[in-house]
Order: sequence, then structure tokens, then C-alpha cells
Amino acid sequence: MTNLEVKIGNITFKNPIIMASGTFGFGKEYNEIYDINKLGGISSKGLTLEKRTGNTGMRVWETPSGMMNSVGLENPGVQGFIDNELEFFKSLDTVKIVNLGGATLEDYVEGAKLLNDKEIDMIELNISCPNVKAGGMAFGIKDEVAREVVRAVRKVTTLPLIVKLSPNAEDIVSMAKVCEEEGADAVSLVNTFKAMAIDIKRRKPVFENVYAGLSGPAIKPIALRMVHEVSKNVSIPVIGMGGIMNANDVIEFIMAGASCVQLGTVNFINPRIGEQIINDLENFMIENNIKNIDEIKGVI
Repeated sequence: MTNLEVKIGNITFKNPIIMASGTFGFGKEYNEIYDINKLGGISSKGLTLEKRTGNTGMRVWETPSGMMNSVGLENPGVQGFIDNELEFFKSLDTVKIVNLGGATLEDYVEGAKLLNDKEIDMIELNISCPNVKAGGMAFGIKDEVAREVVRAVRKVTTLPLIVKLSPNAEDIVSMAKVCEEEGADAVSLVNTFKAMAIDIKRRKPVFENVYAGLSGPAIKPIALRMVHEVSKNVSIPVIGMGGIMNANDVIEFIMAGASCVQLGTVNFINPRIGEQIINDLENFMIENNIKNIDEIKGVI
């Protein structure tokens, strides 16, 4: 028998497959396609304290081996989630992670307070959000800014805390260490890369915000390197993501040191990919006489 279970702190995942924030909503639509209770976990659509309508203009743009998005964190707000989405979300038999962003330190703190006593399992802190008080620079670029927000949120919530790291950080290893020092239970990486596309006929950027987030298989080799570097330098679990398309990619991230992985862009290509990868991962372990995921974790 193979054992796909993974533990992060006192949370047990039935397998290492988590659906990434922003690519799976709150799970309702995908649950009509397959039984999403088979998944190890779901990270919710990214929430902010207040409801957001998102960006205008082009939101998604296909690129070679990937996609760019400038959705702008459209979401119902933390209270809107609690009022309208939590009932379904908490009914799921999988690890329930709420992704939380903010434009100010106060936004993060108030959002975390609202979620603290709700029936969810973990908070994933998205520090790639632009800090409006710092001229729009993301919280996850400079170590000391990240330290401030992780410390503040850790003080107001008893829920296990994952910090989602931006690949655009000045030093992602140093950033991960800061998060660990301030009480993060895990880090997840990488979020999208800052990128650009130009419409040569209009002679203008494709996106109204000029820059957008690049995801998909184009970023996988860089994401894999970052996961490897971070996992060698922190003692808390690492959740890997970035361009994962199949079970082989999952195994690479686990061998690089990840405890779990998140699937994002691939959900738009194959809505049943979560189910498929879990089956393929189990078959790989059987064929290679691997009894437990820990046997291959961090072997590189």
C-alpha cells in the first residue's frame, strides 16, 4: 500500500495536491466536474478585507508555454466570503485554506481577525499584494516589510499560517527565513513573475496596468530552483508551485524539497487535472515501490 498523506504542523493532507488560489474559486464549479474531496487541499480565491471588482481591460493573455493575468484580485471581500461562500467551503472533506491579501498592514490584520474563529484550516498570506502606503511596492519585496506584516498577522490568529512568497523578492531565501522567524508554519512559492506583453498594432501594452503576472510551464525551472534553495535554508515546510502540469512535475518539486504542491494554470487547460495527477502519482509510487511520500522528499 502507498501512503500519499502529508503533514504540515498538525494539519494532515490526504495527498500533496492543493489547488492554487485564483485558479479554483472556492471549488463549487469544479465540484460539478469531479469529486474535489479527493484533493489534498484547496487554497481559496484571494480575499481582501473589502470587496474588489478587479482590473478593467484585458485580464488574461496567452504566451508561449504560459499565460499572463491581470485580474486584480476580484473577490467578494472577507465578510462576503463568510456570508456567502463559507458554508460550502467548510463542508468540503479536504484541507481548507483561505488566501488573504491586503493593500495595507491594517487590512491584513482585520481580515485575519475575521477569519480566526471560522471553520477553516489554514490562512495563506499573499504578500505579493501592492502596499499602497509604500507607493505600490509589494509587501513581499523587502524583508523588513514582510517581517512587519507576518508578525502582525501572527499576533491576531491562532490558525496555521502559510506565507506565499513572490519570486520578485530581493532575496527569496532571506524572505523565507524572515517568515519562519516571525512564526509562519509554512511558506508557499512561487507566485507569478512580473512580466509584460505589447500589442504591436496598437503600439500599446496589452494590459492597462502595463505589467501582469506570468504563470504556467514557462516558469517551472525557475520556480523549481527557488523551491530547492528555500527548502535547504528553512526548517518549516515548503509548498511548491509554478508551472506544474503533470505528476512528473509534482515529483520533481517534492524531490526538490516541497512537502506539498499547488496546481494553478493547468486547471484552465484540464479542469480534471487534480484527480488525474493524484491517480498518476499513486501509480508512480506503486511502480517504483515507494511506500511513503517522505521517501522521495528533498532527495536532491
